[in-house]
This record gives sequence, structure tokens and C-alpha cells, in this order.
Amino acid sequence: MTIRSFYSFALQFMFMALVVWAIYALMVTTKANLEARDVESGFGFLSQRAGIPINVSLIDYSPSDTYGRAFLVGIINTIYTAIVVIILATIIGVLMGVAQVSGNLLITKIAETYVEILRNVPVLLILLFIYGVVLAGLPSVRLAWEFFPDGFLTQRGVYFPRPVPLKGFNLVILAMFAAVVFSVLFARWAKNKKNQTGHTLPVIRTNLVILLVIPAVVFLLAGQPLEWDAPVLRGFNFKGGMKLTPEFVALVLGLSIYRGAFIAENVRSGILAVPKGEIEAAKAIGLSPNRIIRSITLPQALRTIIPATTNDYASLVKDSSLAIAIGFADMVSIGGTMIGQNGQALEVIAIWMAVYLTINLIISVLMNLANSKFQIVER
Repeated sequence: MTIRSFYSFALQFMFMALVVWAIYALMVTTKANLEARDVESGFGFLSQRAGIPINVSLIDYSPSDTYGRAFLVGIINTIYTAIVVIILATIIGVLMGVAQVSGNLLITKIAETYVEILRNVPVLLILLFIYGVVLAGLPSVRLAWEFFPDGFLTQRGVYFPRPVPLKGFNLVILAMFAAVVFSVLFARWAKNKKNQTGHTLPVIRTNLVILLVIPAVVFLLAGQPLEWDAPVLRGFNFKGGMKLTPEFVALVLGLSIYRGAFIAENVRSGILAVPKGEIEAAKAIGLSPNRIIRSITLPQALRTIIPATTNDYASLVKDSSLAIAIGFADMVSIGGTMIGQNGQALEVIAIWMAVYLTINLIISVLMNLANSKFQIVER
């Protein structure tokens, strides 16, 4: 080991030792301050009775359950909201991104206006506007708008029929899994055939047929094992069916249109990053517009779109914590109530940080895997 390497190692060791000492000192000081204020530390409070009413829960919950159960409800609500918003924001972003380069002056200007406005307005203001103005302006339950058969819009939320699986529906689920497997196998076989012969098969259309026809045939052969529980107005509210609360609707709509504007810019920049010469060359050799999009524009655009969109997905998940401003029961809202009841602020904040870190790491891993499929590998 040279003297230079030794000094470098010594400096790194001293820095790490200083960091460890600082963390230890912080922990000791925090523990002493908590003991001086008679505040218990640790995660034992999670087994205590919560007594927190939660109006939105995807799992069974009652106020008599534990804090741990209540926090689990909040975590599931956060993850569920993030998944829904990611899907909707991606759809909005792709549509608006393509619209900006569509060549139609009216569509382009509408898309550009949407992007410029939404990107420069605080997301919290958007949430409050949708919740306090748009949804509050909907009619009462007795004057509900029926926007499709047995689907109603009211100030209390959105009501629509709930599917009720009957005996034999398991066969339909198995058929769905089988259709997915067949579609994947067909896509791989078509890719190998293309590499060997240069002949391109209609993979997308064939897979759509597979994914739709197989479950539909099994559904019919099984005697249509599915019923619909429609909401019915009884007294002062609807009974039956499914309900989306105003808080959830406002959160999903607000985050989707806000973050969709950022994704739209990623899509626009990714499309414009594809050299025009390659597109002109493809047209010159007689490739169809669909083939040009699938084989030239889309693969190259995704190399620019995916990395930037990964950051937007991560920001979207963190923006979901603003649900506390409109009363939606996500994990930040429920955790804040816990802090007010028992003062376990450090533990609750630690759980928040761990959950958000885990979700964003999973998103990063999945997006990096997708990104690796479209990168140019030098050989």
C-alpha cells in the first residue's frame, strides 16, 4: 500500500467513525430527552388499541383494532392510491405528450396549455380546488347524476355496481392466467421467428385476441358466474354497490392531472429526441407508419422517457402524503393521529420513511429493468 492510498483509507475511516459517533450521540441524547419527558420509546404501542375511526379501508378494520392494524390500513391505502394514480397519470401523460407533437395546431395548443398550466400550479392547490370546488358542486344524493347505468355522481362520492363472483368464477381467473402465459410465449416465439426469418407477426393484435377470447369463452362455458350488486337509493344514502369517497376521488384526480403534465413533457422530449433522418429513411424504404412507430420511434423514445418518468413516479408517491390536507386516510394521516394520541413521533416517522423508501426503491428497480430492455448494448 502506497502512502497516498494509506492517507486516503485513513481519511475515509475517520469520516465513517465520525458519522457512527454522531449517530450514536444523537440516539443517546434522544433517549435521554424522551426519558426526561416520560415518553416511552419503541414500537410496543403498535399492539395497543387504536380507537381511530377510518372511513376508507381495503381490509377489515374497526376502532377496536390495534395501532398496527390501523397503520397497515394506511399503508395499503397509500400503495393502492399510488398504483391507481401511476396508471392514470401515465395514460394522461402519453396522450398529452403525443398531442404536443401531433401536427394538429388546435390539439397541440390545447396540450401545451394543459402542460404549462398544470406544471406551474402547486399540487396542493389543485387538490383543494377539486375537493372544495369541483366535487362540492356535485348534486346531493337525492339529485345524483347517473353518468352510466347504475353509476351515480354525488357530493358524498361516486357509486357504481360491485361485481359479485359466483361458483365457477375461479375457472375464469385460471383462464386469465393461462391467457397471459400464452401471450408471453407467443411474443417470445414471434421474436425468435423474426430474428431467424425477418418475418414480423402481428404480436399486439394476436395477444389482444388471446387475452380477450380465452377468458370470454371460459366465462360463457362456466355459465357466466358473475353478478352485479347495483347501488340503490334508500333513505338518505345509497345502499349496496361500491363507493369512491370524495377524498379519494379528489386525491386521484389531482395527482393524476398534475403529474401527468410532467410525464407529458417526458413523452414529448423522448419523441423529439429521435433523429428525423431515421424516420425519413424508414418512409423511404416503404415502412408503414405503425411499423415506424413500433420499430424506430418508440424504442428510441423510451430510452429518454423511462429515466425521467421514474423520477416522476417517485415524486408522485411522495405527493400522496398531501392526502392529509383533504382528509383521506393514508398512512401519513393515520400516523399523524397516532402521534397526537400517544406521542410516538420518532417511531411513526421512522415507519413513514421506511415505507416510502421501500415503495420508491421497488419502483426504481422495476423501471430500471424496463429501461435496460431499450438501451443500446455495445458489442
